[in-house]
Amino acid sequence: MHGLLPWFVATGYGAIRVPERRELLKSWLQDELRLGDVALVPASGDASFRRYFRVQTGERSYIAVDAPPEREDSRPFVDIARRFANLGLNVPEVLEADLQRGLLLVTDLGTRDYLSALDENTADRLYGDALGALLVMQACGPCADELPPYDRELLLREMRLFPDWFLSRHLGLALSSEETQLLADAFQHLADAALSQPQVCVHRDFHSRNLLVTERQNPGILDFQDAVIGPVTYDLVSLLRDAYIAWPREQVESWALGYHDLASQSGVLRDTDSPADQARFLRWFDWMGVQRQLKVAGIFARLYHRDAKAGYLADIPRTVGYLREVTGRYDELANLHEFVETRVVPALEAERAARGG
Repeated sequence: MHGLLPWFVATGYGAIRVPERRELLKSWLQDELRLGDVALVPASGDASFRRYFRVQTGERSYIAVDAPPEREDSRPFVDIARRFANLGLNVPEVLEADLQRGLLLVTDLGTRDYLSALDENTADRLYGDALGALLVMQACGPCADELPPYDRELLLREMRLFPDWFLSRHLGLALSSEETQLLADAFQHLADAALSQPQVCVHRDFHSRNLLVTERQNPGILDFQDAVIGPVTYDLVSLLRDAYIAWPREQVESWALGYHDLASQSGVLRDTDSPADQARFLRWFDWMGVQRQLKVAGIFARLYHRDAKAGYLADIPRTVGYLREVTGRYDELANLHEFVETRVVPALEAERAARGG
């Protein structure tokens, strides 16, 4: 914890004053919204500064959101929730909002997330529902003038989390100038591949912890406030090469190609159903996955070292496993594959052994 103190001071995180924020939220609910005497029960963890609480009043259950305005802008959440609801997607309804103070009250979609419900018996049905929702989002969702672009700058900034936080900070690797250039070249190639894809509405965190199993309009969709206009395969990768659960490659590619067919029929993809088109789509999917896993490994390391959230460390080997498997199948990614195999994997194994993980 002592190592985090300089970061708390430098960033002003300590100025958020968590107990005072909790009391502010409770006072808002009780005194201004007149919900009566409420108890704030933590509803979920989050990889941001937002905190979620379940609030029970009689037979009704709500979710209260504390999003400190100096750290989180709640306006995109409110705007995109409205847009997605108008498409018939199952998202929380914003019942009350104090954007100046970063306080929200939204409907409660339940407690059972996809991660807890997925198994060999439920996967086809649950993923089928999720892919249906994704198709609506991509075919009918906000367009380029309504959301920020997932542009080269953002793609590269995300991938740089890998050397900055995962390699350097977490694994303690000192990169040579040649290795630094190798990664920079790979990042540019991956960004090129992402930008060559059809650009659609991208949720950006469409995975098993942000999807809820619901009786009607499954799935419930959460955490969409960072939506952008970006590559057509990004959310598909988030869902099917999830950082929290893995499936056999053959099954993943079958689901991905099934979505390719649906997207082609709906006009999201404007190509034919030829083997060449399917191969191109799988290549997009694979390369997008490499970009995302580089980003995710960096984010998980940052959550541990900056935010003292150790729970994500257990999922890093899965992300590195995706990197090893996919980069090993493309000649253009051979240098990145060799780097991961010879430098990253041994360092990760040593770090986990030292930590007892």
